Amino acid sequence: MKISYRFRLQGGAETAFDLELDAETLGLVPAAGEPPPEWTRLGNRRCPHCPLTEERHPHCPVARNLAGIIREFGPRISFEEADISIATEAREFRRRAPLQSGVSSLIGIVMVTSGCPHLDKLRPMVYTHLPFATTEETSYRAISMYLLAQYLRQEKGLAPDWDLAGLVGIYDAVSLVNKHFVERLKTIAMLDAALNAVIKLDCFAAMTSTIIKARCLAGAERLFQGYLS
Repeated sequence: MKISYRFRLQGGAETAFDLELDAETLGLVPAAGEPPPEWTRLGNRRCPHCPLTEERHPHCPVARNLAGIIREFGPRISFEEADISIATEAREFRRRAPLQSGVSSLIGIVMVTSGCPHLDKLRPMVYTHLPFATTEETSYRAISMYLLAQYLRQEKGLAPDWDLAGLVGIYDAVSLVNKHFVERLKTIAMLDAALNAVIKLDCFAAMTSTIIKARCLAGAERLFQGYLS
């Protein structure tokens, strides 16, 4: 499974990232490159709930896979306008938007496919990757993904969670990862395009968690009248 991101920046410069994902696991197939920089070491601003060991994972898998993207966009500012195109095997998305909009989407997909035990829970959403998504679209897709997971658990004889309590826990853990990754990025010299891209992801995580905690799903009933009568 391949996803390609293209950025045409101000001044005519272009940059591209071609992601290859394992078709079965949706895990990112790392591209060959330079040794990971020092800031990617697992112990650098390590997440307090990280279950990985430095013996087996000397580098944070998310940071290691994002090193090239951070190096590319580190000198850029968030609101620089760019022509952004994202091509999947099924369709292509195009938009002229602030740079952080495309970088956030790119960073997000790398984060959930890199092997972080907390972010892995969101990996099924990559199957229906939606660049430039709104908060409402992201919440809809996340809740749909989680409820399908509960159906599959039930089919295997495992206890399902129809109250979405587990999804709140997942997003709380994801938010903690995002916050500590921002602290990790602050240890290197850079402008704010990549930094604000991660902060934007964290805002999405916080909003989804808040929507579920506050039971703000009643408005969705209008979409499902065919099932409620």
